[in-house]
Amino acid sequence: MRLHITSGRWKLGLALSLITAALWGSLPIALKILLTDMQAQTVVWYRFSVAAVLLGAGLAWRRDLRPAWPRGRTVWGLLAVASLGFSANNVLFVAGLGYVTATAGQVVIQLAPMLLLLGSVAIFKERFGGAQIAGLFLLLGGILLFFHERVGELLGNFTGYALGIVLVVLAAFAWAFYALAQKQLLANYGSAGLMWMLYASGAVLLFPLAHPAQLAALDATQTVALLYCAILTVLGYGAFAEALAHWEASRVSAVVAVTPLLTWLINRMASILMPSYVKADHLSAWSLLGAALVTVGCAFAALSRQRH
Repeated sequence: MRLHITSGRWKLGLALSLITAALWGSLPIALKILLTDMQAQTVVWYRFSVAAVLLGAGLAWRRDLRPAWPRGRTVWGLLAVASLGFSANNVLFVAGLGYVTATAGQVVIQLAPMLLLLGSVAIFKERFGGAQIAGLFLLLGGILLFFHERVGELLGNFTGYALGIVLVVLAAFAWAFYALAQKQLLANYGSAGLMWMLYASGAVLLFPLAHPAQLAALDATQTVALLYCAILTVLGYGAFAEALAHWEASRVSAVVAVTPLLTWLINRMASILMPSYVKADHLSAWSLLGAALVTVGCAFAALSRQRH
């Protein structure tokens, strides 16, 4: 089975990666608005169902809703890993947000692009030079500094906050498996058709666990938030899939790692506009410095690449 080769259009890949980071940065805020009246698996089921319908309608309009039938056990296996990893990541991450702040969840989930980075180097033989190693260390140091105030709490008793962190860590591992499988599947499928299959299969997998009637408990703001999450699901993962098609996965993961900083900024704005739904996430000067290091490390790893 041939390995996926990027198109080489790195500028387009960078732009799509930044779009992905901005969209994913706003997602946890909207999700936390929903979690007071809807369970995690139900939120994700609605997101996947609406996303499958919207993307399916778009593909049908373009007469492109014809995903090729998988050939060979390897492709079937990759599709299974991608579907299960994608669904598990979303459910575990949303469940974790029920215990931690939106910004904390985004900080911890940065384990996912790190795991993708390491996996893509090992599996796809992507380049990982000294400049990118330096960027990775800046990224890791920034995340540790960003999260330093919670270290004592995490090392102490297993509280609800610690449970939330564990759930998000598990979500990061699930995301890495999904992303690595998706990266290889792009050699067999277009990104839009592949994402439609993942949304549809995820909706089927989660249906037995979902409680659709919880929709009636949502107020108008929460209903808009749910619709926003569903639309963002299509746009965010669509941009991510396209970024992987044009740029190396290690670079995409580095850029997407700026998401925690964007989440904090969006959360601050949302807490002003909707104080009854969103609480401001106050960070110390050290945490803000950590966020800045994360941004610098991501940019350094993403842009310090050899042109060829």
